[in-house]
Amino acid sequence: MTRQETAEIKKLLTPKKCSITRICGCYVDGEKNKKTELKQSFLALPEEEMFKYFEILRKTLSGTIGKNLLTLEFPLASEETGGTQDFLLRLRDSKLKDDILLEEFYDRIIDSYEYVGNYLILVVHDMYDVPGRTLDGIEMEDASDEVYEYILACVCPVELSKPGLSYDAAENTFRNRIRDWVVGLPDTGFLFPAFHDRGSDIHSTLYYSKDPEELKDGFVDRLLGCPLPLSAGSQKETFQTLVEETLGDDCDIEAVKTIHEKLNEMAEGHKDEPQPFVLDRNEVKTVLAQSGVSNDRLAQFDRHYDETAGENTSLFAGNVINTRTFEVKTPDVVIRVNSERTDLVGTEVINGRECLVIQLDGGVEVNGITVHARRPLDDEEEI
Repeated sequence: MTRQETAEIKKLLTPKKCSITRICGCYVDGEKNKKTELKQSFLALPEEEMFKYFEILRKTLSGTIGKNLLTLEFPLASEETGGTQDFLLRLRDSKLKDDILLEEFYDRIIDSYEYVGNYLILVVHDMYDVPGRTLDGIEMEDASDEVYEYILACVCPVELSKPGLSYDAAENTFRNRIRDWVVGLPDTGFLFPAFHDRGSDIHSTLYYSKDPEELKDGFVDRLLGCPLPLSAGSQKETFQTLVEETLGDDCDIEAVKTIHEKLNEMAEGHKDEPQPFVLDRNEVKTVLAQSGVSNDRLAQFDRHYDETAGENTSLFAGNVINTRTFEVKTPDVVIRVNSERTDLVGTEVINGRECLVIQLDGGVEVNGITVHARRPLDDEEEI
């Protein structure tokens, strides 16, 4: 799903546009026991509670595409009778009114979700009457020809509030605050089916993970049955290793700087596109070739790619490059430069030693103190 598609569904989770038909939930303790369950019409909730649920549900659709939010494809086997996609489709079509399906849904999560402590499973059902749009993007509420029916589910940690003192207005005194079990923002969740081209795509789902480096492989595999991509951090490490192994001894500061500049240039060209910029094998190879990597080095690229990334792996550009800063790091020094001014950084051999040279362009501060460039000595001027 794109940012625009995710934002369109997220807008439904507000009082003004809400069309959620039903909300269900199951509170699970640290021993994986079901303590209580919730089943009711969403619009029958008190307004204060409704706003709290909106906050939780909206968080499940928040984050960065390719990091916290991942569109996962269902394998064909999962769409057969008894498969994970088939089960979720039946759960959606039941409009959360089939108690047997609901209990099985809770059980699948409890069996696969690894968490030390209490948590709340929430799931809502909605039917969105998708409005038509003119060519210039204006919505036409009376021109709908598509109904997007979906479920949105999440798992939220439930923890004791912090101890402390509270003011008792009735007694006009301070007392030890009563600690309550508080539902936190979701740790993980998913939207099924995915919302593609402003309609249902039952062959994929949008998965949310609060921590982009903890994607919960076992949970996703058993509940959704979808293969997961590399995490954002793993994609960055994979790209770095691929560059190092392909360039070998030619991997110097200037080479990496050129690759960084080329990737930034490509990212800038894709920034207005709805789909996130993704680098596949051919695009990575093209970046290296356009950055001046020799043909001898590129001859080994495909082998390095298969060994490092995997044959069919693609990398989100936003996970492998930093479009805002260019970083040079040694064991004792870290230097960050505006990505648009990498020209200020270079190397020179001084007294037989390779040195990093940074051009002092404009005002300079050291520990917050404005300093001035040293004036050359007279003999230096003569030279």
